[in-house]
Amino acid sequence: MAVLLKNVTNSIWHAFNFLSTDGTKVMKSKLKVLTANMGTLMHLYGVEKGLDHYRSTPNLNFEHFKYYLQKEVFSSLPDTLQLEELRIYESRIDEVCWLVCKKSFLCRKLQIFPDICVYQLFRIFCLLAEMVPDGKESFKVVLNAHEVAILVSQVESLLGNSLGSAETEGSIQECASGSPLSFLEFLTLLESQYVASFTPATPPVSNVGKPINSIEGNHSVEEGAIKEAISELHDTYVRDVLKKGYLHKKGELLPTLREYWFVLQPNRLTYFKGRTEEETGGEPRAGIPLGPHCRVGVSPSPRMGHHDFRFVLTTGERSYELAAHDQRTRLQWISAFHLALSHCGNGLEGYQRQLAMRRQEQRKAQQLKEKEERHKEQVKARASEPIPVSPPEQQLLPLLLRVEEAKAQLQAEKTARLAAETQARELEDVKIKLEKLLEEETQAKRDEEIVRALQARVLREEWEKREELEKLQDEQRLLLEEEREKRRLFEELQKNKEAQLQDAESKLKKLEEDRIKLDHELESAREKIQSSEKAKDILEAKLRVMFPETGKDGGAEGVRRALSFMSCVRERPRIRRDQGDRLERELVQAVFVSLPANESGLSAQQHGDAGLQPFSPTRADPHELFLPSELHILCLVRHIFPGSKSVL
Repeated sequence: MAVLLKNVTNSIWHAFNFLSTDGTKVMKSKLKVLTANMGTLMHLYGVEKGLDHYRSTPNLNFEHFKYYLQKEVFSSLPDTLQLEELRIYESRIDEVCWLVCKKSFLCRKLQIFPDICVYQLFRIFCLLAEMVPDGKESFKVVLNAHEVAILVSQVESLLGNSLGSAETEGSIQECASGSPLSFLEFLTLLESQYVASFTPATPPVSNVGKPINSIEGNHSVEEGAIKEAISELHDTYVRDVLKKGYLHKKGELLPTLREYWFVLQPNRLTYFKGRTEEETGGEPRAGIPLGPHCRVGVSPSPRMGHHDFRFVLTTGERSYELAAHDQRTRLQWISAFHLALSHCGNGLEGYQRQLAMRRQEQRKAQQLKEKEERHKEQVKARASEPIPVSPPEQQLLPLLLRVEEAKAQLQAEKTARLAAETQARELEDVKIKLEKLLEEETQAKRDEEIVRALQARVLREEWEKREELEKLQDEQRLLLEEEREKRRLFEELQKNKEAQLQDAESKLKKLEEDRIKLDHELESAREKIQSSEKAKDILEAKLRVMFPETGKDGGAEGVRRALSFMSCVRERPRIRRDQGDRLERELVQAVFVSLPANESGLSAQQHGDAGLQPFSPTRADPHELFLPSELHILCLVRHIFPGSKSVL
């Protein structure tokens, strides 16, 4: 970044000059520390290591050190830096250089300005000063007398001194007509202007509580006023502040006017909540970027009142309505905006730096013009001088004219020789520069060969890594194919198992239905058995009631045993047939009253043969039976007493 190096060259020279012992060269060990600090501030690490291999000498002059910084340090910065970033880097580098060389400026006999003011003046001096050769290998940084006069007049104006006073005008003229000054001489000159009227930060107080100087009526300069004046001068030159002050701004959402502290720069308009925020380095409320497309103009006030002096700043995105306290302030702000908009696209060079360069070019042109005028006046004076000729020497007049012509020709030849010598020196300088460039080109070629070798090695390593990566990709591809095959087989096996599982589930469901059906059949059979057991118990009970003569064993055997003890048949009482039929019918009727028709063991046809009516669903009792026949009684008795053939 050549622009950044050009802007900080003067501050780097002050640090270099402080580190040098003989005023021309500095040891590499000291320069390494300075280079490392500057590289750290620009986030470049290890840039000081190249000093060990740069030139074979243990010391370097400023020209060699500047060349190293340009090639190894500042060239590493990108060319796309904005102006704000460039100013941040300038501030950091100036601060490092000031820390190195401040001892020679702070330890002075006459100390009027505080240390912070001296640092701010140092930055202003480095911005406006010029570097001129001071010998074969040495340089010096000086400030032109015209620039000194401008700075002195501005400090006088900021401190409130009258510019029309004789002392002020005399000091300014003396500064303008003097020789260029170094920073220490410039600082001494400024402090000498206020040594008689300087008041410390805590002045002596009289009995009534007022400073003694103010009571006596002397115009004194306090330390606070000096700080404020130097700070404003620093903002004007270093930060390119064109104007700052309080303005009222109309809100975007709420149409009310609120007061803010505005700071105008060529590329940006920033506003703070108050002045203290800007002075203490606080964050601004917002920033409005300025460009060639921006416009500023007077805006009519909607009402008469305190905020009547309005003007509008129009950007590409929106319009900002601002208001000043009076007409004069509004005109000053509009003029400052026009100046800012006319210099907003000047690139990386600041506004004050461009003005300083323009003044330097004007001074050089003026010096050349004055030199030419002096030379013409000398030629005219020589031509107008009369040649004293005495009467006896009139015959020698032609000879004297020839001598004068010869002298003029000799002078012309001498001038031509001097011009040739000057041209020869320039050619020698050009030759030296070309040799340096050739040496640099040779070194650049060697460096390029080294870089190419490194690139070739890196390419080989990358090619080997690429081959290894391809092998790994092939292995990974094979593994993926095997994994896909295994997954396919697993999915097929899973599908087969799922099909078998579905078949088993269907079979199990069918078996479950069969089991439920069999459970229902088993339950119905159990109910039938229970009904049969119940009917059997009821029949036995009724038989016991109807035949109480049976023994404990009951049944036909008991009847048979009871009848066997009877006498003969002749003696046995005869039972009428009709009486026996009636008893049988009562017995069967008693049994069939408690048994349903379907549990009697007889079919419907047998029921009909037995003389019983079939079951009718229209009857009140579904189990109602009619009188049985002999067939029913015999079947029932045989079912109850399977061992006996006949009971009656």
